[in-house]
Amino acid sequence: MKFQNKILIVDDSELNRSLLADMLCDEYEILEAENGMQAIKLLEFHQFEISLILLDIVMPEMDGFEVLAIMNKNKWIERIPVIIISAETTATYIDAAYDLGATEYVNRPFDPKTISRRVANTIMLYSKQKFLENAVTEQVLEKEKSNLIMVEILSHIVEFRNGESGMHVLNIRTITEMLLTQLCVLQDQYRYLQPQILLIANASALHDIGKISIDEQIINRPGKLTQEEHEKIKTHSRIGAEILEKTRYFPNEEIVRVARDICLWHHERYDGRGYPDGLVGDEIPIEAQVVSLADVYDALIHKRIYKEAYSHQKAFELIFSGQCGAFNPLLLQCLKEIGPVLEKELKIRSPGYVTKEEVTEITRNILQGGDASNRTLALLEQERIKYHFVAAMSKEIIFEYTYQTDVLTLSEEGTVQLGLPGIIVNMNEDKLFKQVIKAEDYQDLRNKLRYAQPSNPTVIENYCLCVKKQLRWYKIIARPLWLGNDTNTITGVIGKCIDIHDEITELELLKKTAHIDDVTGLYRRNYACGKIKGILEREYSADKKYALMLFDLDFFKNANDLYGHMFGDQVLREAAQKVKKSVRNSDIIARIGGDEFLVFVEYKNNILLVAERIFQSIGGMYQDFHICASMGVSLVPIHATEYEDLFHCADQALYAAKQKGRNCYCIYDDSMNSLLSVLSEDMPYEEKTR
Repeated sequence: MKFQNKILIVDDSELNRSLLADMLCDEYEILEAENGMQAIKLLEFHQFEISLILLDIVMPEMDGFEVLAIMNKNKWIERIPVIIISAETTATYIDAAYDLGATEYVNRPFDPKTISRRVANTIMLYSKQKFLENAVTEQVLEKEKSNLIMVEILSHIVEFRNGESGMHVLNIRTITEMLLTQLCVLQDQYRYLQPQILLIANASALHDIGKISIDEQIINRPGKLTQEEHEKIKTHSRIGAEILEKTRYFPNEEIVRVARDICLWHHERYDGRGYPDGLVGDEIPIEAQVVSLADVYDALIHKRIYKEAYSHQKAFELIFSGQCGAFNPLLLQCLKEIGPVLEKELKIRSPGYVTKEEVTEITRNILQGGDASNRTLALLEQERIKYHFVAAMSKEIIFEYTYQTDVLTLSEEGTVQLGLPGIIVNMNEDKLFKQVIKAEDYQDLRNKLRYAQPSNPTVIENYCLCVKKQLRWYKIIARPLWLGNDTNTITGVIGKCIDIHDEITELELLKKTAHIDDVTGLYRRNYACGKIKGILEREYSADKKYALMLFDLDFFKNANDLYGHMFGDQVLREAAQKVKKSVRNSDIIARIGGDEFLVFVEYKNNILLVAERIFQSIGGMYQDFHICASMGVSLVPIHATEYEDLFHCADQALYAAKQKGRNCYCIYDDSMNSLLSVLSEDMPYEEKTR
């Protein structure tokens, strides 16, 4: 079957898409998008397959310029050419399209042959460009591989002359790379070394090149060296530096400059007791400090002519006890942290493995915008199918957010439940997204993700989201994605949202039921007390005013004695319903005793109007029984700001109302301070109710 390049046609007019598809379908495989949003979604999934985009400018949801902007942001424009096909002929539109990276600009109406030829020429041009890039890349890789091999051969000559195993160079490179990587993670001041890690690791291979000039009998002597022989060996560091300084590449080539510094100073010690210059602390270049520690560790764990090999644990003991000299405390911390994987890493490294790894890293850097292999694409497609299947079956909202592009991707279930598009570009500026989650909740989630650690990366929180204009509780389970071992750089977030609204509602209902009075349907005393205390502690401020009202039904005992307790319960329910109708849903009403009630309200201006309304609502006839009440009122902040004091004042005002002859209400004042209380706040609720 003939291979066909894939073209994406983006136009809001189905007729225009159809015309272009008919012209090109014989030679190319066609994908279609009716707006910019769909185009971005297709690019997300087919970015390595699409050879060309035919793009309209004026479209709903997202226009052509926005598509080009996102392609620039994601660097897609570097490998996917775009031909603009538009009826817009003004210079402003044309200049903007070219500035954003469009390859061609074709005006409507157009000649079919012109479109076919421009499409073919553009795809051929980009194909040749990729071919040339690949050819150059192969040459660069071949040169780099040759350089690495030559460095290794030269280093191995020195090693074999020293009677060493031949693996020392490879081990030094491995340990150096691991130490530098951990150092960049540990301290921001060394982040600048990140792009140089491979270069320094390669340069470390030449650390002992100066030993090539030392007499083999001295180097390979099994016994203890004389003072003169020891001084002779110490000259190898300066000799190695001189060898590199005399090359025509010093000091212009960075790898030669770094290798020279390593050769010269990798035997210096942090306390100044090293050689050849007795440098102290950070006078020693950091690359030389790292290689120095790597050299000592590898020498300890491997057999030499003059010593047996020590274990990993013994080597650490000797290094950290200072028996091998003083090292940078920060590097010792790095060594300690990589310790658990260092021993295993050295066992699995091999010459072929290291060279391949270096070449792979170079390839990745050079081809970071290149095509993926067919196998990789197939695996990615397989993972995508799994992802969609699991998301659809679980009814959970799966999401992925990319920091660099500020793009949020939702599963199909997410678009259904939240009413949001599957891909949200510029999420932090998106109005629909801001309507779904409160700003403070979103900031709280971001902060928790920012401070998550690899040892415990998962963040689990419940948030109330506005879903289709209704508030619903969701559990959000998410984790950050980091750039390698660098936990300071979050590249994205993956997670899921689970609708738990029904569970929370049922739980709240159960809690509420436990605090509801069986007879009246009002709150019980303890629950109402807790709610009022919470309001006074959390919400009270100088510009807010509250009133606490306590009342009991006058002569209620007669209802029970004359008509029975069932009738008495009906009277209590009637009184409760009357009061409930006279207050707002945000106000608190509770039955706090047999025929005793509590009302807590927030008021703005005249409390007399509020108290009068509530008091008048209580009275009236229920069958043959006349309902009336006595009521006491206390105010926040006039009389008290603490619940206990407020209750006591209202209780004394209630006693004053009863003294006045009942069927009235009183607002507390200082004259009531010596009166008795009608209600005992300490009396158990069960003793006050039947």
